[in-house]
Amino acid sequence: MAVSGFEGFEKRLELHFFGDIDDDDGNNMLGLRLLDFESLEQVLLAVQCTVVAAVGNPFFDAYVLSESSLFVYPTKIIIKTCGTTQLLKSIPPLIHFANNLGLTLQTCSYTRGNFIFPKSQPFPHTSFQEEVIYIEHNIPDNLCYRKASVMPSKLTAHSWYVFTATLLPPLKYPSHATFTVEVCMTELDRLIARKFFSRDSKTGDLAGRDMTELTGIDTINAGAFICDFAFDPCGYSMNGIDGDRYSTIHVTPEDGFSYASFECVGSVCEDPDDIVETLKKAVRVFMPATVSISTSRCSREVWTKVARALQPLGLKCQSFAMDEFPAAGTISYQTFTAARRK
Repeated sequence: MAVSGFEGFEKRLELHFFGDIDDDDGNNMLGLRLLDFESLEQVLLAVQCTVVAAVGNPFFDAYVLSESSLFVYPTKIIIKTCGTTQLLKSIPPLIHFANNLGLTLQTCSYTRGNFIFPKSQPFPHTSFQEEVIYIEHNIPDNLCYRKASVMPSKLTAHSWYVFTATLLPPLKYPSHATFTVEVCMTELDRLIARKFFSRDSKTGDLAGRDMTELTGIDTINAGAFICDFAFDPCGYSMNGIDGDRYSTIHVTPEDGFSYASFECVGSVCEDPDDIVETLKKAVRVFMPATVSISTSRCSREVWTKVARALQPLGLKCQSFAMDEFPAAGTISYQTFTAARRK
């Protein structure tokens, strides 16, 4: 393991708001999508990252950041950042700008895995305890149903950290038709990792497109519109847009601390085999030695099939944890290792 390097593991923040975003005729308005680019830049300045590419559709806007991604829906914002960014510092300005639009925070969810280089993280990310304290000091007091927990794993370097808060009692919180899947992969196949190094000094969206096609990322969800970006001298990010759902991939390919993440949204109304097949495709792209998968608001059928589906890829389930959280419902966390892992 390298003594120091770029931190691939992302911090992820999801904020849900409520308010009147309909016009007099009941037509849905833009809500948070009305935030101008200058306001978003102020938020990202606090986090210490920038926008490098953007795309939108009638449902949401997706931004590729210098460190991961940002998704803006009318009443929901998802931001995940890697490296030494200060993600949680986005909470105060996001709440402020949302309030200016007549929107009020309803739920807050924060998740992350174990940092590869924890000693390099700045405030407020030097420990999970510090992160929780910071969040609780910066969200409204009426989000009183709160829970912070570390979901364990037999792999000591692969725990899952979760904090959620909501203003509604868990039993009264509305059910969701979608669920979120977060996949973290380490020790990528070296030959595959090399494909994420820039060639011929090419970077940006054109080089990103080459990497997308060269690695087969474009086959994971063939129906999605992909906004991709390649970094110098290495690294890759993409956001996929498919109707009102997103997917996103981020890659840190350096040997010794290689990492890739895949995140997507599934529907509880669809065949669980669809999301399982998507996950298999994503993992097959990178052939990692270690995989961790977290699902929120997901049925038992899905995470059971996930464990079975990864076996043909040489990945064995090492541990499983499940817990209930306000706003997020049931969260499951599984870790897998490949036979080639030493």
